[in-house]
Amino acid sequence: MQPGPREIITPFRSIPLAVPEGMKHNEFFNSTENLDDLVNNNGLLMNSENLLLYRKALGHSTEFDCSIIYNTSKTILNPLGRPVRRTQVADNVKHVWNRMNQIIFGYMLEQYPDPDEALILAGEASLDATWPLTSPGVPSIRMLHNHFVVFPMETLRNAKLADASNPNLTDGGQHSLFQAYMRDVYREFFNKALNLKILKPASEADARIGLTGYPQGLPSWEIQGGAGALKDVHFWREYDEVLKGFIDFYRTFFSQVSTRNAPMLPDIYFPEEVESVLLFNNDFMKTAKKVRDHCIVDAKYANAIRWQPAFKQLIYRNDAGKLIVTISQNSIGNAITELLGVVVNRVADAEKYTSHEPALIGRLLEVRRRLSEADLGDGIATPYWTNKE
Repeated sequence: MQPGPREIITPFRSIPLAVPEGMKHNEFFNSTENLDDLVNNNGLLMNSENLLLYRKALGHSTEFDCSIIYNTSKTILNPLGRPVRRTQVADNVKHVWNRMNQIIFGYMLEQYPDPDEALILAGEASLDATWPLTSPGVPSIRMLHNHFVVFPMETLRNAKLADASNPNLTDGGQHSLFQAYMRDVYREFFNKALNLKILKPASEADARIGLTGYPQGLPSWEIQGGAGALKDVHFWREYDEVLKGFIDFYRTFFSQVSTRNAPMLPDIYFPEEVESVLLFNNDFMKTAKKVRDHCIVDAKYANAIRWQPAFKQLIYRNDAGKLIVTISQNSIGNAITELLGVVVNRVADAEKYTSHEPALIGRLLEVRRRLSEADLGDGIATPYWTNKE
């Protein structure tokens, strides 16, 4: 079978939304009113940390698909003031979130033990909090949230090949920029800055899903200990260390793009490695100049730059059954699934969605039961389920 990215069709039931006149949809999506609708129609579980587990109504997969969102819609009304990455979340909230992540990912591994039968992934797609709300492709809900998705491998095998030049697969050009001009320094920085015990660097061959040929060229790490390591708090600390390293690299690079020979930023996580590995590396500085010069003469290119860190960070299972962590820049309109070469074409088809719905809801309610049993929240009643099932 020819390897390559796949494009699948996922049915959904249209969501009845009454968007006030004069508002764009992505402006309304960030409102308290819309989050209340999300809770009332698709909410599964909520806790006092404001972490909401919900069904993805406009989802990626009808097999298994849910999200946890840090619902700050009533506590932080300014959309640009809400946390958009894990490093901005209070430790007590993150502690609960990590436990929820571990239970949900553990459930997926338990239900789908064979990597030849199912592609399993979970992770965050974070945006630049300063990105204009009305820009095309800006993620609709401007609050930190993550996704848990299962794709049957049979569905992917039977899917058509996706267009490899699809901007969602090329990461808006930013990944190719890092890969083409700064590949060595990118990896050297991670290797020198991060003191990892549970995560170990994975080769591109180990990280790649054979069917799709993705990820392509991303720094990746194997989770030593597999599913058991997800129960270790030290793994989640290392998961955050990877994010911190990425943030330092990204912010340092674009500070040099913005201002030639800019001083090191004051709130860097790994200042010694930033100074010795990045700011003294000719390829790093040369690439910053290349982007800066392009910005000066090309307004459209400059307008597309995300000056603050925007990323996707994933945990997924490879073909050999190993768990892998990877991280990438986040391009406009890009879903986390596309990091693994899966492009999702959502099509309104209530009848087809309804045929999958009972089994999907059954799995989601079992996850909710396990979370509630672990004192991680209370069930929510909707038109589709009670709060006790």
